[in-house]
Amino acid sequence: MYSRIDLLRILHITPRQLANWERNGLVTSAEAYSFSGLLEIKKVRDLRAMSVRPAVIRQSLEAMRKQASGVEKPLLEAGAWSTAKHRVAFRHDGRLLEPIAGQFLMDFSEREKVVTSTPVPKAEISPRENEVTAWFARGIALEEDPGTQAEAIAAYHKVLEIESTHAAAHINLGTLYYNRQDFGLAEKHYRHAIEADPRYALAYFDLGNVLDETGRVMDAIQTYKTALQLAPTYADAHYNLALAYEKLREPRKALKHWQAYVKLDTSGPWSVHARSQIKRILQADGLRLVHGANRG
Repeated sequence: MYSRIDLLRILHITPRQLANWERNGLVTSAEAYSFSGLLEIKKVRDLRAMSVRPAVIRQSLEAMRKQASGVEKPLLEAGAWSTAKHRVAFRHDGRLLEPIAGQFLMDFSEREKVVTSTPVPKAEISPRENEVTAWFARGIALEEDPGTQAEAIAAYHKVLEIESTHAAAHINLGTLYYNRQDFGLAEKHYRHAIEADPRYALAYFDLGNVLDETGRVMDAIQTYKTALQLAPTYADAHYNLALAYEKLREPRKALKHWQAYVKLDTSGPWSVHARSQIKRILQADGLRLVHGANRG
């Protein structure tokens, strides 16, 4: 079983995201989750990352339960995909069904353009998957204590020995190395995470931090932008992108991202700094406009 804190960390989602999915009836609120429950929430996360609206996901789940008798958890029992129209289709009895319309789709045809072809794993867990999960959970527990972080690194490496494309293990390893200021190894693992999952916004954000830290500010900016393309409401990416533009002395470009940040974080401590930067930039622009008018 996984606690809510474990779930948030493993899936790299925020408490606000999880609470919103619970309010929208996409997932069931709980204090502890099974591995299959974790997989179900991961699929919701993936569908939201592909711009499928919460209402569409909920309606699709309800329609699928009606269309396929005996299917209680469609995201686990029938592999789910996002279509080009940002609807949800499920594979059931060897066919691809869009349950809201009640239509069967041509599987992977050029006309339908199914966006992602990775099905949700079945609820039955293999011994190999159990071993990966056990080592990953051990790594999470160990890294919380500074005295056992070397053991956490070893645990994550054990995960990668079994499953080299485990994106979350690469992310957590990268973060441990980043905190040790071993930026070369941190970058290596963040890039491996991106190779394993090109839609992993957190991987781009963390890679951007390494690039910024090592003086490659323009590269960092492009990487933060990619994170925001994948997750437009990623507040920290807006914040760090604004800082990067400030380093390049491009305050007007920074302004857009300071403003985006304060809309997403209305009361946090970093919001105070962002608001002060907005005020400074607007005042400076006002002075320049007045000065230009006087010269004219």
